[in-house]
Amino acid sequence: MRPAPPPREPAARTPLTWLYVPGDRPEVVAKALHCGADVVVVDLEDAVSPDRKDRALRATAELLSDPAPGTAPVHVRVNALDGPLAETEIRTLAALPGLAGLRLPKVQGPADIHRAAGWATTAARPAAGPALTGRLATGRRARTPGAAVAPLTTGTTHPAHPARAARTARTARTAAPGSATATLTPAAAPAPAALPATPALYALLESALGIEHAFAIATAHPALRGIALGEADLATELGVRDEAGLAWPRSRTVVAARAAGLAPPPQSVYPDVADLDGLARSCARGRALGFLGRAAIHPRQLPVIEAAHLPSPEEVEAAAEIVRAAGAEGGAQALPDGRFVDAAVVAGARRVLSLAERRN
Repeated sequence: MRPAPPPREPAARTPLTWLYVPGDRPEVVAKALHCGADVVVVDLEDAVSPDRKDRALRATAELLSDPAPGTAPVHVRVNALDGPLAETEIRTLAALPGLAGLRLPKVQGPADIHRAAGWATTAARPAAGPALTGRLATGRRARTPGAAVAPLTTGTTHPAHPARAARTARTARTAAPGSATATLTPAAAPAPAALPATPALYALLESALGIEHAFAIATAHPALRGIALGEADLATELGVRDEAGLAWPRSRTVVAARAAGLAPPPQSVYPDVADLDGLARSCARGRALGFLGRAAIHPRQLPVIEAAHLPSPEEVEAAAEIVRAAGAEGGAQALPDGRFVDAAVVAGARRVLSLAERRN
């Protein structure tokens, strides 16, 4: 008799709130892990002064040595990839069991993603020979040989999207088996069945060049799980004075993410933590453009962001009506009010109902 398959884990809910906290303040990070954010982003970049970068990295590595550091998944925003710190940060953190994702700032093109993925995979690769103890030269804790770290994602998975399938195929071709030469070393340890997985990567587009390369970045690597805007730096580079000047980069980011089969990107941070009404209005505009969720810099922003990005009761009822109509027959359907809906509309309605389950 064939054994029963293992039970499936419930799908992770779509994240709507991404709370940034400074990595050099462990007491603040500890509070953030239990404040209700869907994702906590430990920041090693802008929130940390240059003289405290080493302290922030050590504290973050210690936190992530715990497989479950808090109730929310933990991402880390590393420093700029073309600077002197990012390689060490990624190699130090990538294989730690508490890491759910790496956020890569100021990504300019696909080469940045490949470079970061290379650093991360090198850090995650099992050590040859006996298990190491203590910390490696990179500063990360040693792992048991053969213990790969599965990529973690807090968003909805997207099956077999053409762009993502092509991206995976390209990567597979560049790492085809059978290219290694034979060795005469006796009693060599057997090779692992597969290379350790790269941690989930998220690209932040903060420059004009990054926006121009948005789709190429979004399809650069199978480990790339999302893209988002960094609007403060982008607005400075473009010289825009109000939100109207960011309309095209915002739409470009949404289109690139969806074309690549990724989840809708979250909005960039709203810097005025006291202006909750302004935050709500800004979230409504972002949601109308196709964003889903938002980065935050203070816990008081979280409920406003979540409320703004959840569907209204009217939207839920409309979606339920579409799904009911689609359940009766296949193909295009006519609703009682005369509207016709097709498979794409039905899929969108199902997403609305799935998101609405967060209210329960």
